[in-house]
Amino acid sequence: MRGGMKDVYFGPDKSYVIAFYRDKQDYNSRERLKKLVTQYYDSFFNREGGEYYKELYCWPTDMVETTDGKVGLVVPTYNKNFFFKKGYATSEGIKGKEKQGLWFASAKFRNPQFTLRLDESELGNWLSYFQICVKIARGVKRLHAAGLSHSDLSYKNVLIDPVSKSATIIDIDGLVVPGLYPPDVIGTADFIAPEVLATKHLELRDPKRKHANRTTDLHALPVMIYLYLLYRHPLKGGKVNSLDTEQDDLLSMGEKALFIEHPTDHSNRPKLDQVSKWTLPWADVSKLPYTITGPYLKALFDQAFVTGLHDPNQRPNADQWEQALLKTTDLMQPCSNPNCQQKWFVFDNTASPRCPFCGTPVKGTLPVLDLYFEFKPTVWRPENHRLMVYHNQYLFQWHVNRHVVRNEKLTAEQKIPVGYFTFHQNKWVLVNQKLTSLKDLTEDKEIPVNTMVDITDGKKLLLSSEEGGRVVVITMANK
Repeated sequence: MRGGMKDVYFGPDKSYVIAFYRDKQDYNSRERLKKLVTQYYDSFFNREGGEYYKELYCWPTDMVETTDGKVGLVVPTYNKNFFFKKGYATSEGIKGKEKQGLWFASAKFRNPQFTLRLDESELGNWLSYFQICVKIARGVKRLHAAGLSHSDLSYKNVLIDPVSKSATIIDIDGLVVPGLYPPDVIGTADFIAPEVLATKHLELRDPKRKHANRTTDLHALPVMIYLYLLYRHPLKGGKVNSLDTEQDDLLSMGEKALFIEHPTDHSNRPKLDQVSKWTLPWADVSKLPYTITGPYLKALFDQAFVTGLHDPNQRPNADQWEQALLKTTDLMQPCSNPNCQQKWFVFDNTASPRCPFCGTPVKGTLPVLDLYFEFKPTVWRPENHRLMVYHNQYLFQWHVNRHVVRNEKLTAEQKIPVGYFTFHQNKWVLVNQKLTSLKDLTEDKEIPVNTMVDITDGKKLLLSSEEGGRVVVITMANK
């Protein structure tokens, strides 16, 4: 295959490819590539947790050179789940093609009436995209922790598979090392930070010109998360900044960029008489506002697209996105409508919750567990974290103890559920599978392993008496 800068050939057994650069690589580029396949490869993969990252990045493993001086990189072949098994619902046009994020970030490819819609078997459900975004945020977090930035983070450079809920970051060879290796590119349209676009007319070495770096990654990341969860672009609205189309694009994504759901300035809201019918209902921000992603993500989208849009240092970091996405998955409820396209939604804390996608109301009571931690002996404070209960929902160690952090370093043992919630004989119960010091504080009684405790309004449970152990306070919603 021919890429933008490279020609790519399969190795004999197809387990790897060699990507040769068409242009001659200067000394600096060679040094960067050499470091990429030795020093950086080593620090990412040949240490604890390295296996996790091997799946998350498609990282070059070696550098080669032909006798006539052409430089190439040896890169492992993508996992087979990153190729379409079926592709379109109506034809085999993209069967076997790479699952670039682009296919999944657009409303029209999931519109049941659109001729080139993706087959339902490829789409996953709404929860899958939260889990994919967690992985992408982790990938960006790890790069930044190593002092690197991707510089061209976009849905073209991230392959995703909603069915297995996995993602892999590709095109790693453009990594930027501040002060050592400047960026090769300004980025991919739709993901370029406003400050980079606003100064791209300046000379390359002009000190006022802004280049791709860590903070521009922190613009591209929320753009990607917003696209995967809401299937629309956060800056592409109805406001016209210039009658010249090219100039309008440059201003609307650069100097005059404005969030389409800005809380006070509504001038860039999408105009529904101008949007494609295939993008509805997603293009209608009054019908499916960004608040449906829950309180944690709403706060970060405000920080990224309102406060930090033109002030790069205010943008949330990748770890904040990871934590907010994980806490949001704890707020999710399965939709009871078997025909609902999204299958899951975030509980909105209202008296009579309903699925925002299909309008189906929640039947029966909903236990809401608010997590508390011991601030100092006998003083408990809310953690700003809650767990929504649904039938056969699991309880994990990271809910029970605040010293167990839900990240890529979790051990196999820590991923095993310690209990589960179920609706049994017309009431909600928590079945204790592994907790050795679970206690019903309301009734002052221990709950031994392999027994269960009723989940009722106002009840307090101590999940663990160990240091870092949490208390949960139960509220019954939708009574």
